[in-house]
Amino acid sequence: MTVGIWVLGDQLNAAQSALAGVDPSTARVLLVESTSVLQRRAYHRQKLVLVWSAMRHFAEELRAAGWNVDHVESESFGAAVRDWIATAGISELRVMEPADRGFRQAIEALQLPVPLQWIPSNAFLWSREEFAAWAQGYKQLRLELFYREGRRRFGVLMEGEGKAAQPLGGQWNFDAENRKPPPKGLQGPNPLWFEPDATTQAVIAKLQRIDQQRAEAGLAPLPGDLEPFHWAVTRDQALAVLEHFIGTRLDGFGPYQDAMVSGEPTLWHALLSPYLNLGLLHPLEVIQRLEQAGLEQQVPLAGLEGVIRQILGWREYTHGLYHMFGTDYPALNHFAAEQPLPLSFEQLGGSGLNCLDSVFAELRSNGYAHHIQRLMVLANYGLIAGLNPQALTAWFHRMFIDGHDWVMQTNVIGMGLFADGGRLASKPYAASGNYIKRMSTYCKGCRYDVKQRTGPKACPFNSLYWDFLDRHAESLRRNPRMGLVMKQLEKLPEAELEQIREAAQQHRCQMVATVA
Repeated sequence: MTVGIWVLGDQLNAAQSALAGVDPSTARVLLVESTSVLQRRAYHRQKLVLVWSAMRHFAEELRAAGWNVDHVESESFGAAVRDWIATAGISELRVMEPADRGFRQAIEALQLPVPLQWIPSNAFLWSREEFAAWAQGYKQLRLELFYREGRRRFGVLMEGEGKAAQPLGGQWNFDAENRKPPPKGLQGPNPLWFEPDATTQAVIAKLQRIDQQRAEAGLAPLPGDLEPFHWAVTRDQALAVLEHFIGTRLDGFGPYQDAMVSGEPTLWHALLSPYLNLGLLHPLEVIQRLEQAGLEQQVPLAGLEGVIRQILGWREYTHGLYHMFGTDYPALNHFAAEQPLPLSFEQLGGSGLNCLDSVFAELRSNGYAHHIQRLMVLANYGLIAGLNPQALTAWFHRMFIDGHDWVMQTNVIGMGLFADGGRLASKPYAASGNYIKRMSTYCKGCRYDVKQRTGPKACPFNSLYWDFLDRHAESLRRNPRMGLVMKQLEKLPEAELEQIREAAQQHRCQMVATVA
């Protein structure tokens, strides 16, 4: 009789807790590559290649380390696991607690013939219990408070010891220095990409067969470009991306991390989130390496603190909230938004808005867009246009290379769409075309005029923004952070406001017609 360890597709780390403390000679490891995931969601082609190729490479790495590993391709997780238990003589199954709540529920529903032991996850810095204990001390769970506690707890960018320790540089947050608009001709360094090896090429060929099968069955094609594929698929490659970021991008990360530039999809961004979310990198090793290298290279503290805050702060914070908020959270819809997603979202292009289509093109090419493109272009449009939160959250999960339930529920339902009514964010992150003009190059050459609120050439972001404020004025006035903009709304002449309403409604009708 043998101990079985089922490693899920986002747990690809040799130090993960289900493998820890087990003698490889007495255990068998299972990785299941199941096409059943496509029955629920049509994922971006590059996302599927990344996950499946990384799983295959990880299986080989475990074999090289002395583990008995079975990598199984199947149309069903349940059938694959039950068959494996029977043929391998498994007496007990160990699984590290999944990051996504739904995956645990699905595994428990399999009714496996052997005892199932859930091993607490070590993929994050804060356990769910530790996060919940921290949260009990606060009425409002704000990121800044959690981030400061994380800095103290892990001793990151701190001076002094114990309770007397203070943040390096005398302040916790340098965000104000990291929001510069892009100057003309701004270009970032080239990212580190990789050519597909034979293992990845085999996965690409598999996706080509799946595409053909879907076409023969009359199903819609999977979204996104299949090739060229250049993401890292092994731990060594992911570590190389980290070192490349440190060597070529960390020094310039800070000032323009919110900038959006046509033809520059990555700028100085680290491109580490896919590898952190799959387990190829552990957050603490990344944070400690960034701190060490940043201080040695005398990287500007604003940029160093900014990138560490995204991992030590935001990533851990949203994961903790995801599990604390519970099963009702994904269905929240504070503004009762029911607009269906336009066809341009599924086709990743064709909206007619240069900002949206620029981000769609980058997303179609490689499954990636950086955090401001996600929040202030895609989610902002969804918020002010009244797109259904559940549909948009599922779309983010399917399309992004780093998308998982725990990532997208809090980021889209909470931060992006304020569909939770303020449980995560302190205000709706709604913005007109002026923000996009200030922080991007997208407005240049667009068919719409960002200076106009009404009329046939007016930027839809403008009419949708003011219409959003008008439609939800009663609730928004109760938000202290919305006071200034609500006073601006009150100053608009009623005649202009009516034109704004009509323009916004016309745009929404066009969206519905496009979907139909």
